[in-house]
Amino acid sequence: MRVYFIGAGPGAADLITLRGSRLLGAVTMVLYAGSLVPAEMLQHCRADAEIFDTAELSLDEQEALYRRAQAEDKDVVRLHSGDPAIYGATAEQMRRLEALDIEYEIVPGVSSFTAAAAALGSELTRPAVSQSIILTRVSGRASAVPELESIARFAEHQATMCIFLSGQRLKQTIADLLLHYPADTPVALVRRASWPDQAIHRSTLSKLMSEVKQKDWLLTTLLLVGHALSREGGVESSLYAAGFTHIFRDGTDRKTPRPSKRKKTVENGA
Repeated sequence: MRVYFIGAGPGAADLITLRGSRLLGAVTMVLYAGSLVPAEMLQHCRADAEIFDTAELSLDEQEALYRRAQAEDKDVVRLHSGDPAIYGATAEQMRRLEALDIEYEIVPGVSSFTAAAAALGSELTRPAVSQSIILTRVSGRASAVPELESIARFAEHQATMCIFLSGQRLKQTIADLLLHYPADTPVALVRRASWPDQAIHRSTLSKLMSEVKQKDWLLTTLLLVGHALSREGGVESSLYAAGFTHIFRDGTDRKTPRPSKRKKTVENGA
């Protein structure tokens, strides 16, 4: 018996991985986060699978299902939104499974922050702009953020930031960011990335709050901030520059070309 923690992706039913879909269609017990995972995702399940919405269950009640599956020697899929490694509430489940001597496996998924970047048509790391991405969230009732990881402290780096669960404290979050980012720093709100009702609003830090109503962005909203979001041209990476030499390609800056690997392959084949 084994439990598979599968990342369901950000929302769209076809953004689950091939491995995740295959496993979802193989087991006879499925636990899924119904408040975040769309019902369409369950189309991958077997017709005879038992399906439990964990939004209605405590951790103790979920453990009871794992115990029952163990007694019946059934594999289980635990379907989480996004990727299980990020705000997935999986660590406490894994500890309980270890105590029960139940094996588990993690299948990664597409995170909502990468889905948001795709929706914006943005690369979050750009040469000479930002080579780091800070993934963080605002404090909530379920889990507080340590003081050393406050938005204001992270803002000192002026790196690209992706702030989860930002909608309910949007005004304070913007104020904390303005302590260190310039007022004209690009920002974007993305709600329900990849869902049919996905919503996007682009702005700058100084203008955002005057352009949106906070009540429209309360749930499942990501706030992205940083100059990497700018649509203006910038420095190009050296990776594909004609003059850049690396182990796979000679650039125009190399004075003595290396022997062609293709030529060697042809000679060896002959």
